[in-house]
Amino acid sequence: MIDYEKEFERQPAYVERQKLVATTFKLVYGWMAAGLALSGVVAWYTAASGLWEKVLMGPGLWGCIIAELVLVFTLSGAIRKLPTAVAALMFIVYAALNGLTLSMVFIAYQLALVERVFFLTAGMFGGLALYGSFTKSDLSSIGSVCGMAVWGLILAGVINIFMHSSGLDWVISIAGIVTFAGLTMYDAQKIKSMAAAEGTMDDALVRKFGILGALSLYLDFINLFLYLLRFFGRSRD
Repeated sequence: MIDYEKEFERQPAYVERQKLVATTFKLVYGWMAAGLALSGVVAWYTAASGLWEKVLMGPGLWGCIIAELVLVFTLSGAIRKLPTAVAALMFIVYAALNGLTLSMVFIAYQLALVERVFFLTAGMFGGLALYGSFTKSDLSSIGSVCGMAVWGLILAGVINIFMHSSGLDWVISIAGIVTFAGLTMYDAQKIKSMAAAEGTMDDALVRKFGILGALSLYLDFINLFLYLLRFFGRSRD
């Protein structure tokens, strides 16, 4: 009896597509790891050196946030038009700027707690990304719901600035963890599907896809980490 599934997997087009997916994932996780490492080093140095008092006090914080948003939307919207070197530089600058703002984590929370939550996040993220990459279930509906939930989290956060409700803060933390867990699975599946669907991407486009995918998963990781830290942590007095 002919095993049609195995025969299909031997076809040259299928083999090439799988190679493309593997290459894309290597680039995605390579860039993501580099971005997280850069952000971590910048955050630690900014907090330890006292640089945060000069950079993030007053308009400096808002300047960093606005610059980060501009970089994210530019990379996401114009990735195909940007030269690979420019896209890579923008990702590096974004990771460095995010490191500046993340330095507040080292100011607000004990280092031991930050380390524990980071490793917890890494374990959760790894499992979620693996599931998203290999499940045969369509996660599009989860992605849509979680995408809408992000706007709800932003609105709830703004409201709680004025309410100062510990109960609402707890709900926001739980909702944030669930939302970015779902987005991690969805984005991992989306990256794999897009790489497989393109099929004929040249090397430059593959590298740019790798950067864009790294940005998506980097954002998922950072937000998952921050919401877990918010849930488990207690700010210093």
